[in-house]
Amino acid sequence: MPRFSVIVPVHQVQAYLHECLDSVLGQCFGDFELIAVDDHSPDSSGEILDAYAAADSRVTVIHLAQNGGLGPARNTGTARARGDYVLYLDSDDTMAPGTLRALAERLSATSDPDVLVFDYAPAYWDGSLGPAAHPPVLGPDAGPAVCTLAERPELLRLPAFPWSKVYRRDFLLRENLTFPPGTYEDTPWNFPVLLTARTIATLGRVCVHYRQRRGGSILTTTGRRHFDVFDQYDRLFAFLGTRPELERWRPHLHQRMTDHFATIHSSPGRLPRTARAEFLRRARSHCRRHRPAPGAVGPPDTTARRLRRLLVRCGAHRTFRLLSHAGRARRLLGARLRTARSRLRTARLRCHYLLQRRRPLDPRLAVFDAYGGRGYSCNPAAIEAKARELVPDIRTAWICTPDHAHTLPPGVGHIRPGSAAYWTALARARFLVSNVDLPHGYRKRPGQILVQTHRGTPLKHMGLDLMAYPAATDGTGDAGATGGTDFARLLEHTDRWDYSLSANPHSTLVWERAYPSPYTTLEFGQPRNDIFRTATAADVARIRAELGIPDRVTAVLYAPTHRDYQRGRQPWPDLARLVAALGPSYVVLFRSHPLHAGEGLPCEPPGGLIDVTAHPSVEELCLASDVLVTDYSSLMFDYANLDRPLVIHAPDQEAYRAARGTYFDITAMAPGPVARHEDELIDLLATGAHATEHARARRAAFRRRFCPWDDGHAAERVVRHVFLGAGPPAVRGRVLSASDAPGPASPAQPTPLAPLAAKDWWSCPASASSYRCSRSRATCASVSTRYSASPSPTSNS
Repeated sequence: MPRFSVIVPVHQVQAYLHECLDSVLGQCFGDFELIAVDDHSPDSSGEILDAYAAADSRVTVIHLAQNGGLGPARNTGTARARGDYVLYLDSDDTMAPGTLRALAERLSATSDPDVLVFDYAPAYWDGSLGPAAHPPVLGPDAGPAVCTLAERPELLRLPAFPWSKVYRRDFLLRENLTFPPGTYEDTPWNFPVLLTARTIATLGRVCVHYRQRRGGSILTTTGRRHFDVFDQYDRLFAFLGTRPELERWRPHLHQRMTDHFATIHSSPGRLPRTARAEFLRRARSHCRRHRPAPGAVGPPDTTARRLRRLLVRCGAHRTFRLLSHAGRARRLLGARLRTARSRLRTARLRCHYLLQRRRPLDPRLAVFDAYGGRGYSCNPAAIEAKARELVPDIRTAWICTPDHAHTLPPGVGHIRPGSAAYWTALARARFLVSNVDLPHGYRKRPGQILVQTHRGTPLKHMGLDLMAYPAATDGTGDAGATGGTDFARLLEHTDRWDYSLSANPHSTLVWERAYPSPYTTLEFGQPRNDIFRTATAADVARIRAELGIPDRVTAVLYAPTHRDYQRGRQPWPDLARLVAALGPSYVVLFRSHPLHAGEGLPCEPPGGLIDVTAHPSVEELCLASDVLVTDYSSLMFDYANLDRPLVIHAPDQEAYRAARGTYFDITAMAPGPVARHEDELIDLLATGAHATEHARARRAAFRRRFCPWDDGHAAERVVRHVFLGAGPPAVRGRVLSASDAPGPASPAQPTPLAPLAAKDWWSCPASASSYRCSRSRATCASVSTRYSASPSPTSNS
């Protein structure tokens, strides 16, 4: 007997049916049966179902001789179901990845309730997903884990979608609950379910993506079928009449019915214009027929809702329509007023900025920004800290949103993006340091110094190199400096730079071609990596304790990047399965890309999985971990400084390179083993194949190419050169080895790095031809010789 019976009624949905069925059959939780009911569909839906049934034994297809509607089709599937729990899914919707596993975990954690209510999100025609529909009601802090309707009456206010719940089959049989025929069949199903359930649990996770069709759905089709709602509420109150103990819920249901009538009447496109007055007259009759007993009090509500219910109960069609039109006009006027206020504020700030530009520069003010205000991090943070240490009279200010203000250290000023103080700082600061572009409205003044630190070593194409990759420049991803396709504006922004910070010879070649402007390249290394050379074993132990990593446990940091070519779900491994396969001697630190925060995690993460997406310092996460697993993130270049194992998980390398472009094949010169799929990744980690001598040799070669200047003093070099006008320091640091991090993994001894000679650089697969560089091979070879002319900054590592 399976855990779940997933019932899919099918009628004239051939365009969406494949996606729906694939979303169920592709679940990582396999203990289910899928029962598809062909409701005498006139299109090819029946043949599609038969093909799926022939290919997968979990699929059962039932063909009905005539069309009966959603309700009878669901009843047919329920009668055939064998699972512990029944789950309905409309054939044009999709099940979110990991849903069945999350439902199974939640049901077990709540002692198998009669009903589990979960959340959903709208899915639009352009492929985008809206936010979760009801987090305040279904979130983890909304109420007790298991309850009755008396304890959570607000559940009656949720939409009556049958596919937003999972039902214990024994409960449905015990209460003899079935769907009626006709439209709005979910009304006399949903409320009896909630009223009779002895235990109800909630799950604040999006489990269904609710397709918002542009046409063809019941709710967007004009006709008299919407009059079926009156019969459905007659059935509901008839059920209530057979259960005297439920009579106290009549006021709640009466309010719900009145609101439903008002919604149908006011929704454009449902009722024929000539039928609206008739609909409201019948609504008035139903409100009188099923009204509560005198003195019965329903739940409190707003004045606007009470007025709307009064008009429905009175059948005041013209007044109702007049107020509806007035409400639309008020909302339209409000939107226009908000737009006008926004434009006025923008104009005022623009005038303020122009006035501030007429004031002299403040030679002691330095403004820093990382990721457009997302907290104190990356190269600007390392430079800011070193500037306060070496330049005591400097005043630093950090551009930061209020949500990230807690990441700022004491003594650092906080500037909210877009505020008057923000534009004052941009107009008067002598120094500006950022890893992203400043706003287009900013105009650089004579005497201002702008340092572009970038955000790591580039693997994926950046800047002008993206012109050949339109999929990566549609404005949804990280398209270099602008995040869009306006390359002329990109060059305008690049022309502002005074200095471009380079982490290695590879970065120098890429930046100077991808962002061709007359700036000065500072070949000083990556300031954010200084901590890898200065941190101590005590620092590592402290960070691991703060993250809750047990002693003698191997910490795996999994940090995937964003895919420009793919919206929504990214090709990440099943983290719950990964944790279960590795066992108690491992813990997985999951850090998703900011564009996918919260995605990929199980609803209730197991004990060996820690979500560190919101942690302010990725460098501290690197220090706390024993091994890094990533795909195409630039974090791999930073992590190589630690000389700890790295694993490249590249299940979609061909698609990623085709859509975004990469400067070299990372799988050919990876800093460790490469996993092409989830099973291979688990095997590499579980067997220790990620930490072999061969992997260590590949890691050493990777460091020689991409970490030649990371000696722990990159930030100091930037501060001395930019802020003080002095030369870079000559001192060198040490490599923090894996033995400094507590854990069961065998310590990997750091390998000394040889000076980077020209022949070493050109033996790298990422040669000049790979870069499509306009420079000659001889010119680039001379550049590489210049890099190695002085003593190697990592010769003692």
